[in-house]
Amino acid sequence: MPTKVLLPIMGEGVTDATITAWLKKEGDTVAEYDALVEVNTDKVDSEIPSPVAGTVLKTYGQEGDVVLVEAILAWIGEPGEDIPEDGGGDTPAEAAPAKIPAKKSTPAPPTPTPAAPVSKTAPSIPPSGGRLAAFVSPVVARVAAEHNVDLSRVTGSGSGGRITKEDVLAYVQTGGAATAPAAALVAKGERSTFLSPVVIKLVGQHNINPAYVAGTGREGRVTKQDIEAYIAAGKPVPAAATAPAVLPARPPGPEVTPGEIMKLGPVRKAIAEHMVMSRHTSPHVTTVMEVDMSAVAAHRDANKAAFLQNGAKLTYTAYMISAIVTALKAYPIVNSSWADEGILVHQDINVGMAVAFSGGLIVPVIKNAGELSLLQISQAINDLATRARDKQLKPDEVKGGTFTLTNHGTSGSLFATPIINQPQCAILGAGLIQKRAVVINDAIAIRPMVYIGLTFDHRILDGAVADYFLGTIKDTLDTW
Repeated sequence: MPTKVLLPIMGEGVTDATITAWLKKEGDTVAEYDALVEVNTDKVDSEIPSPVAGTVLKTYGQEGDVVLVEAILAWIGEPGEDIPEDGGGDTPAEAAPAKIPAKKSTPAPPTPTPAAPVSKTAPSIPPSGGRLAAFVSPVVARVAAEHNVDLSRVTGSGSGGRITKEDVLAYVQTGGAATAPAAALVAKGERSTFLSPVVIKLVGQHNINPAYVAGTGREGRVTKQDIEAYIAAGKPVPAAATAPAVLPARPPGPEVTPGEIMKLGPVRKAIAEHMVMSRHTSPHVTTVMEVDMSAVAAHRDANKAAFLQNGAKLTYTAYMISAIVTALKAYPIVNSSWADEGILVHQDINVGMAVAFSGGLIVPVIKNAGELSLLQISQAINDLATRARDKQLKPDEVKGGTFTLTNHGTSGSLFATPIINQPQCAILGAGLIQKRAVVINDAIAIRPMVYIGLTFDHRILDGAVADYFLGTIKDTLDTW
């Protein structure tokens, strides 16, 4: 009997997704866990794998179609097998309306159907009727298959109990223990506990974040051989360390053909709609101040090696976010949103950071940033930025922000007037850190300076409060 592939539940409050690319077409042969289709939700691209091996008998929906969660995307089976006339009791993807309104409640789970038989050489999976894709990435599935791991016995340490690659490897290394301490350490970015001096030296020389290296040593320890294999695979390509001191290499712009209309993808459409909506929603005002980054630069130089040993590359962004947290605690009114009933002041401080990638711009969110140390903020930045550029973010990781930072200086910009990320109150833009001549105590000195600009919703903040808030960020960085 053929197996249906459903659009899985991809996060809290996510009710639909847009098909961006069919990676397999009708008649193609697929292996278990092969990527079948790529979908996009909230600018996050995800690959939906095939739950079984077989032939693609039927696909539903075209590129650009919006499909509902739990809708049928495809049927996988043997050539010539009949597909149930009623669609198996679920709504095919092609039957989804063109535009789905957002829903506050999470869709109810469907009635489970028996899973297809699993070969002896493949990892056994829970009988979830093709729902494995909701919890296991293709990478995890492939690693599990290679080691013949029963995923139902692995304890997930990822978001919402999701099983990560490190969980599977730790499970293998511990001989099948249900709870893998190494996996928990990796999930928290704390595997540095196991780094030897030789590994630390290699990590520093090649600018590698050890949190992303799969350790094969005892209790998940990253060995010299692991680092060398990681280097040989060509993965440790630093985003900024090898770039010029002033400006990074300029990437080419999007591929266009003069004289023709460039088709809009879901990411560009989402950006356009959100930016226009924001401009029409909030009266934007921008205030700018200049910061002397000498104290921050000195602290960073003194602590880069120690942070690297703890699995984090210490960047100026971490200091910016830490200073933002300090200012939000001093002026909670900025950590707010406009509502019909009044101004909603948020309890948690969730700082979003704009990350540019080949498909546009995305804003992953550092949750509960007000409770994190500089090291923990650095680890979160490294993790989210890397996965954002690799298109590995989960939909929940781009939601719930209460304030946003955009580092437009990474492309050489001195200062800008960014657009507010609705429904937030404000956004901070940080320009290029550049050595300039400044007057200090009636003497000319050379200092690393940066312009920081706060764009705020004038319905919520007046100019004075906005300046006090921005001044707190400035003072925090000036006197680090």
